[in-house]
Amino acid sequence: MGLRLRIVGKAVLGICAGLVLAGCSEDFGPDQHGRKVTADSLDGQWLVINYWAEWCAPCRTEIPQLNALAKALETQSAQVIGVNFDGLQGDALKRAADSFDIRFTVLAEDPAARFELPHNDVLPATYIVDPEGRLRERLVGEQTSAGLQAHLQRLREE
Repeated sequence: MGLRLRIVGKAVLGICAGLVLAGCSEDFGPDQHGRKVTADSLDGQWLVINYWAEWCAPCRTEIPQLNALAKALETQSAQVIGVNFDGLQGDALKRAADSFDIRFTVLAEDPAARFELPHNDVLPATYIVDPEGRLRERLVGEQTSAGLQAHLQRLREE
């Protein structure tokens, strides 16, 4: 009976450990198209997370730069992710992203808690998160594709 109890105990412990580890990789919720953004699709990469809003004029001029950056990063284990500052959801988020011609993933759920991003009251705001999920850079104001690529390169070399 003791051996059987130890085997069951180890099995339960293994299941619990698996559940805890799975909790570390929770999905990111839906994107602007309603598609699920999986943890596997973003974890282990550099992330450039940009907060934008419809009422933000610099955001409008920055989005084409972020679209260019997203295209440039396709082969570099890095992604641009957008987050609507006003928390738009569903069709409202899709309409806003379409009106800005955003070509990268926009998360419907704010990932700030997951990456321990500080709150920012000024837009646009961009955060660079490393492959381990640590915040490495906080940038306030309009960014360029070239400038963000330079930040990523410098951070990768540190």
